[in-house]
Amino acid sequence: MSMDYREYILDHYRNPRNYGKLEHPTVHSEDVNPLCGDQLGMDLLVEGDHVTAIRFQGRGCAISQAAASMLSEMVEGKTVEEVVQLGKEDILDALGVPISPARMKCAFLSLRVLHRGLAIAGLEKTKEEEE
Repeated sequence: MSMDYREYILDHYRNPRNYGKLEHPTVHSEDVNPLCGDQLGMDLLVEGDHVTAIRFQGRGCAISQAAASMLSEMVEGKTVEEVVQLGKEDILDALGVPISPARMKCAFLSLRVLHRGLAIAGLEKTKEEEE
């Protein structure tokens, strides 16, 4: 089972995990990366303090879509607090290949959508609120 990371990224891109929409999401957020046109929307179902379901849909480059698929696997079943703690390093670790500065926004689009959605739903304090 020695799939290299590039194949792993392509596998997530071609066979995204948790792709689709939720009927009645607790959290919905979407965003666009204006530099390359990647689009991403994300739905979360939060029950108690756990994310019980996550779906995403979008279109864009392999990096942005694979990162969203990987992030969805990281998030499902976690507590909101654990999800809030997820950061850029977690995405880079999951992708497992060096990402050029130009592709960073692609890699982090799903993370931005996730955190924005939690903030809008009142489940995460934004940086402004913490100061």
